[in-house]
Amino acid sequence: MAAKIDRIETFVIHYPVAGRFKFFETSDGKSFARPAVMVKITADNGMVGWGQSVPTPRWSYETVETVESTIRGYLAPELQGQDPFDGDAIAERMNRAIAPSFSTGQPICKAGVDLALFDLTGKIAGQSAFDRWGIREQNQVELSWTLNPRRLEDIEANVEEAKIRGYAHFNMKVAPDAAFDLEMCRAVRRLLPDACLWVDANGGYDESTALEVAPKFAELGMVAFEQPLRANRLGGYARLKKQGAIPILMDEGIVSVTELREFHQLNLLDGAAIKVARCGGLRDAVRQAQYLREHGLLFFGSGLTDPDLSLAASVLLFSAFGLPYPAALNGPQYLTESILKQPLAVVEGKVAAPGGPGLGVEIDETKLTRLR
Repeated sequence: MAAKIDRIETFVIHYPVAGRFKFFETSDGKSFARPAVMVKITADNGMVGWGQSVPTPRWSYETVETVESTIRGYLAPELQGQDPFDGDAIAERMNRAIAPSFSTGQPICKAGVDLALFDLTGKIAGQSAFDRWGIREQNQVELSWTLNPRRLEDIEANVEEAKIRGYAHFNMKVAPDAAFDLEMCRAVRRLLPDACLWVDANGGYDESTALEVAPKFAELGMVAFEQPLRANRLGGYARLKKQGAIPILMDEGIVSVTELREFHQLNLLDGAAIKVARCGGLRDAVRQAQYLREHGLLFFGSGLTDPDLSLAASVLLFSAFGLPYPAALNGPQYLTESILKQPLAVVEGKVAAPGGPGLGVEIDETKLTRLR
């Protein structure tokens, strides 16, 4: 299995988007394509691993330009000639080339490299993700549908579309308009009395508003309140946790297991929504999942409207570790094309975990060329 990294290549592709999602629309409300940076790592034995970085500038600071320039100019020179199986050395080199800020520096960029290395080493070893982790608690992951309507009148049609496509559970984008948000939650609960529902503010409330709406969300049967405040409002999280009205999840503020551990010990949260694409890839995402389980914290899963390879990585992680809640992986909801020979399909609201070596999926070069 001895191999060395021979070269690392990147290029950008664009996935067409259907439907309205606030992170993929212009200021005048027009939708634009979902970009992704493909990462191709070739070993000196000719084996190839594929990964994806999925920057979302309206959600975080990384862009396709920063991802490409960082990989080409900083990470690739550090990793060329290295053993792809030496995860500790790889991580050390990447973190030396691009230093941490508050946490991992450019984690969305590094996630693409991490996934490509995971794919490459799995193929060389002939091992699936489940073989490598020694755990597989589920064969599939149930998904939730993302609701972010502009108008209350749109809710019923959105819910009906989700039901037609097999979805039964929903995550709702909220903030900053608390009055609108509460009316939306009331409407959805009336339509779906038995569904698992939770709200995600993406850091959009101020503290006083979050404290006011938290018990009201609880009364409406929301199972959790995700990222109510900006990630650096730690005092506010302490007060929300002390209020105890509804379980508090962190998302944007948890980039590595280090923050998860610190914030848990400071009693700032009840759990976290793990995003493989946000935390530098599968290496740290696995550690976060293990920490949540070991400490009895709420384990939610979500993504960054992940296409293909990033989606496969998330499904592998969440199925392996038995995600107990529907995953907010909305790539299949919004993206209309795939670069895989066998795209990951949603059947009755669930997506099956790929079982092949590496990330378990195969690239279709013709489809890839079409989206470049």
